[in-house]
Amino acid sequence: MRCSPRAVLLLPLLTCSNWRKRPALAKKDHVTGVSTSTFVPPPGPGKRPARMGLPALALLLAAGLLRAQASPLARSFELDYEDDCFRKDGVRFRYISGSIHYARVPRPAWRDRLLKMYMSGLSAVQVYVPWNYHEPRPGVYDFAGNRDVEAFLDLTAELGLLVILRPGPYICAEWEMGGLPSWLLWKPDIVLRSSDPAYLAAVDSWLHVLLPKIKPRLYQHGGNIISVQVENEYGSYYACDYGYLRHLLASFRALLGSEVLLFTTDGTRAEELHCGTLQGLYATIDFGPGSNVTEAFGAQRWVEPKGPLVNSEYYTGWLDYWGEAHASTSSVHVARGLEDMLQLGASVNMYMFHGGTNFAYWSGRDSQSWVMTLHCIAIMERRAHWVPCPELWQSPFLQLPSPPWPGADFKDQYKPVTTSYDYDAPLSEAGDPTEKLFAIRMVISKFQPLPAGPMPPATPKYAYGQVALQKHADLLDALDVLCPSGPIQSRFPLTFEAIKQAHGFVVYRTQLPRDVLEPTMLGTPPHSICDRGYVMLQKGLLGNLSLDFTPLSNWLIYPLDIDAAVQQGWPHAALPKSSRRGRAGPAFYTGAFETPGIAWDTFVKFPGWSKGQLWINGFNLGRYWPRRGPQQTLFVPGSVLHIGRPNNITVLELEGAPSTPLLLFLDQPLFNRTLGHSTVATE
Repeated sequence: MRCSPRAVLLLPLLTCSNWRKRPALAKKDHVTGVSTSTFVPPPGPGKRPARMGLPALALLLAAGLLRAQASPLARSFELDYEDDCFRKDGVRFRYISGSIHYARVPRPAWRDRLLKMYMSGLSAVQVYVPWNYHEPRPGVYDFAGNRDVEAFLDLTAELGLLVILRPGPYICAEWEMGGLPSWLLWKPDIVLRSSDPAYLAAVDSWLHVLLPKIKPRLYQHGGNIISVQVENEYGSYYACDYGYLRHLLASFRALLGSEVLLFTTDGTRAEELHCGTLQGLYATIDFGPGSNVTEAFGAQRWVEPKGPLVNSEYYTGWLDYWGEAHASTSSVHVARGLEDMLQLGASVNMYMFHGGTNFAYWSGRDSQSWVMTLHCIAIMERRAHWVPCPELWQSPFLQLPSPPWPGADFKDQYKPVTTSYDYDAPLSEAGDPTEKLFAIRMVISKFQPLPAGPMPPATPKYAYGQVALQKHADLLDALDVLCPSGPIQSRFPLTFEAIKQAHGFVVYRTQLPRDVLEPTMLGTPPHSICDRGYVMLQKGLLGNLSLDFTPLSNWLIYPLDIDAAVQQGWPHAALPKSSRRGRAGPAFYTGAFETPGIAWDTFVKFPGWSKGQLWINGFNLGRYWPRRGPQQTLFVPGSVLHIGRPNNITVLELEGAPSTPLLLFLDQPLFNRTLGHSTVATE
């Protein structure tokens, strides 16, 4: 996805009437951006071939008839550059599609979401494949359970939906590292998304695992995948490495064959299209309802003078950032923009049609990781979006240098993404049809018949009420459980990549060589705060101290595997630990509740809590941060709940729990309460 595009001139759209394959034209000239034609005109009257006799003509007609009878089920999905359209099995075709991310939807809900998309009138769905979701460590692959992409694709085919597949290797999607595995950074000097040999070797290895699963599902092979995107919005990346794109093109062709339609997606700015497009990859664009449709498609015509008009990401809403109001986009504007594009004959994919949830640590942003070098005892949270927190520098107890801001997620600012990826999409985070969905459905009905039957209803929700929690242990008193292999000893702090920790939390610990009785600067080198750090001091000292600019050394580093411990029954199977030092700081809280014989979706609220992580029955539901907002509740899919036995709750609170710790389960989500906004809006 992208933000506010700009565009240029539109060339006229021609009607698609008779099928003609593409002449050799429109070579993308990456130096001038000018299309040049190498089309060879047919021979003139003096060069026509001699007229054949009737027996020869009859023989040719018979041979053609035999070929037609021998392959009655031949399937094709092609570009028609002469009539500016797609051809599906030789017939003019235009798709109306919507994006859904299987990694953001629990597997038991896949059918419900896809069926609602089909009943909305969509002919296709657009699907990302996050590389890091399937290869957590080099050569270790996971395609089971929620990660079974083949089962998801087969379900789309069963429900009659075509697929536009976007396998990356980079996908963006506000997903952790844009889908790239963090272990790529184990090689410190690697250049991502480039012709760097180390990066290409990893990409090739991954594609040789993924694409053979995709090939049998291509439309030409009897499947439902009509097109495959190569990379993602590469024109927005600084490298502008055509050698990298050529390498990917060759790999996709070698592994998927010569018939599959390969394409790119970029914004409408000239510099994006200049670096993101390549001969052999059909260039599409992305823009939202705030753009001028004519001008936006003019940008596509700059690189593709002929062929179908395609908006690969038409933004139905927008994502939420911690600390900002809940994003919303007018249903009227979204519907009007969609109708304008369909009237031009364009193919459109709506991003998102169903957003889902950033469970666990998967919410992301695009930037390079930073190195943690806080002193004393520092508990580091690995945010996938890698954002330093301004309030860390604004603390009255902590004296730090001015924050560095190298790089950005959006307009030169660090903007961390919420756990909810609701996106103000036509289907809500919980998969419920919205007013926007019915407005879009009405527009679609003007251009093609809708499926027979009613729209499936919203999934049932239940307010399970209050659940009391109790403190189980301070985090520092559970290091033996959370880091059973013991700490890593290092003279200076090591990065998450250096200790091969992909997600979650790490404790960095050292001993001050002497007492410091006066406030002293807690110093960090520029660009050295990674994500979010919590500093605690022992020896009864007040405030957060360091030894001026003298680096502290001899660190103990504890990579924490909290998820593994919780999935194995901790801390519910262990006795509570009382705080031996009465310290404040990160701590675990536990509780349990039973459902009244149902396992319906619900939303959990955190009255009086600050920031942390929530697990129910071992499932990591993601981050909560009600003090920052706008998201006040976390979505709890009914599929993670038990019937007839306790549902175990584990909370890791990082900044301070309420004096009476409890959670409140509601039947609707709460948004729009932020540090700067006092209004609570219910969805």
